[in-house]
Amino acid sequence: MKYESIQHLSTEAFRRSVGIKRHLFNELVDVLAQAERAKKKRGRPSLSLENQLCLTLSYWREYRTFFHLGLTYGVHESNAHRIVNRVESRLAASGYLDLVKPTAEDKPPSGVSVILDASEVAIERPKKTKSPTTAARSATTR
Repeated sequence: MKYESIQHLSTEAFRRSVGIKRHLFNELVDVLAQAERAKKKRGRPSLSLENQLCLTLSYWREYRTFFHLGLTYGVHESNAHRIVNRVESRLAASGYLDLVKPTAEDKPPSGVSVILDASEVAIERPKKTKSPTTAARSATTR
């Protein structure tokens, strides 16, 4: 859903449609605006920062394909993928929003060893033969 269609919603409806509260959304747009001003290479963005954030949030929340996101926002699917990657990297680099926060529950207790078997197993494939085989040879069929 594009930002233009949800900006006039009530606070609760905005949170239900986007997944975060309006003040956090505005703070994230400010972070993206600072990163946009700090970049050296200039170009025309295909979407506004608000729509880029909406696209990314809908990707995270709904697990839609980039093809469908591109149709919704009027961009090509590869451009939608680039927008999501750019927004993720800018939010992660800002330090404002940690995408993954390790907790004390994630760490194993002291004295406990964790063993992980990550050995590789060879894939069994048919061996290549020197002579190509065909379905029917004139010399072998009678």
